[in-house]
Order: sequence, then structure tokens, then C-alpha cells
Amino acid sequence: MKKTREYTVIIEQDEQGVFVAEVPELAGCHTQAKSLDVLMDRVKEAIQLCVEVQKSSARKTRLVGVQRISV
Repeated sequence: MKKTREYTVIIEQDEQGVFVAEVPELAGCHTQAKSLDVLMDRVKEAIQLCVEVQKSSARKTRLVGVQRISV
């Protein structure tokens, strides 16, 4: 079973009436449409793609430590 996660979607409307959606939790995740119904379908697809890209490009690192340095 897939985990369900909620995201914040900021929706704005430009001067031409086009709706623009941005997902602040996912860098670069945004889309646009001429209607809110289409926008919501597109933003769900955009979120799925952004999450998939983040998973595939995640670096495999290991925390070695934290240090303070005076210069």
C-alpha cells in the first residue's frame, strides 16, 4: 500500500486568467491551467513526478560528524 502524503499548494491567477500552482515543499514543482479542475489534476501529476525525481536523484551520504572551526 502506498503512503499518502499531503502537500501545500499555492494557487494564483495571472492577468490572463490562467491559474498557476506551486508546491513550496518541492523545489521547482509548479504547473498551470485555464481551469481549477484541470489545475488540480496537473498539480497531482507534477507532485508525483517531482517526488519520483527526488527519490532517484537522492545522494547516498553518511553523516561523519559536525565540527566548529575558527579562522
